[in-house]
Amino acid sequence: MIRLHYQSLWRWICVRILTLAIGSVVVIALCMWLRFVIENLWVLHHMSPAMRQEFEVLRKNPELNLTRFHEIVDMGWGARYSDPSIASADWLMVAILVLVVIPFIAILGLKAARPLSSQFSRLAQVARAVTKGDFNTQAEPVKNAPAELVQFTDDFNAMMLQLSRYERELRASHVAMAHELRSPLTAAVGRLQGMLDGVFPPEPRQLQMVMKQLLHLNRLIDELHLLSLADAGQLTLSKTPLDLTELLRERIAWLKPQSAEAGFDIILTPDAPCRYIGDPFRLGQVFTILMENALRYALEGRRLDITITPETGGYEIAFQDVGPAVDDHFLPVMFERFSRAESSRARHSGGSGLGLSIARAICEAHGGRIGAAKNAGGGLTVTVSLPVPEIGQ
Repeated sequence: MIRLHYQSLWRWICVRILTLAIGSVVVIALCMWLRFVIENLWVLHHMSPAMRQEFEVLRKNPELNLTRFHEIVDMGWGARYSDPSIASADWLMVAILVLVVIPFIAILGLKAARPLSSQFSRLAQVARAVTKGDFNTQAEPVKNAPAELVQFTDDFNAMMLQLSRYERELRASHVAMAHELRSPLTAAVGRLQGMLDGVFPPEPRQLQMVMKQLLHLNRLIDELHLLSLADAGQLTLSKTPLDLTELLRERIAWLKPQSAEAGFDIILTPDAPCRYIGDPFRLGQVFTILMENALRYALEGRRLDITITPETGGYEIAFQDVGPAVDDHFLPVMFERFSRAESSRARHSGGSGLGLSIARAICEAHGGRIGAAKNAGGGLTVTVSLPVPEIGQ
């Protein structure tokens, strides 16, 4: 792809202004010179050979016969040729040239400024489209526009793409959110309505089913609230000194009943202290989410290996399972809200689709990051990178 070269705004303006100014002076001077050349040639052509020869001698040395020199000039060029008044032919010629050149200067100036005006007009049209809610419009760069304006147009278009993507994600998120919130609410309302209509007996087992749906709804609301705080940069962390190894052992023990019942092994290596300063409750949430995901989606592999590796300025914690992997197209979006794989790590396995989004939000609040990659031998590895907090954080 050939990339056009654009001038800077300062150079773009200077080149055009100086070109017009210098060009105007040159045009006027050239016209004056041509006028004198043509007039001289015309007069000399109509002189007799003897007078022309005499005039050439006197032109080189007027002092030889100053009276005769002025007499020949007056005869050929007119008595008012050397009139110094403002009404002389030279001044009239300058005035005529200025009047003729000014329209051309104006036209050329407007034409030179056209790329600048066109680019701003296109940006204004796109801005008006944005005010109407259309985020899919793009401003095309104008040929010969200044480099800064072309870069501004590219950045503006990139911003529009981001806004368009955010709008699509927001709409999809709202649809998914409505679905996730409606499901437990509908189940609870339906069960209560059934008890009111006498379809179900109002016994503790029925009330427990309603309570389960309401607790699920409450959890969803809490998760969405956490993500909203993270998006606004208001997620509060209670950082204290902790041992990441001990925290992981605690989370593994907490999940031991589920993992043992499923015949699923969670193995932590190495079993050495890893001192860190962070929020134990929030980091515990991250570890629990990743282990629960392995239990839910990688149960076929029967194993989850957790490895803590000290890195320069922090720790890297890898959660490696040997279950079925995910599709390549799902990896870039698996940490987005309500994202669920459509492969063997399937939707029917349960979950709200917010767990990995919460894990990412908590990691980023600690200044870290989280990512996932497919294993060569099958399965998935989710890596959490936690940097050592700077002093004052």
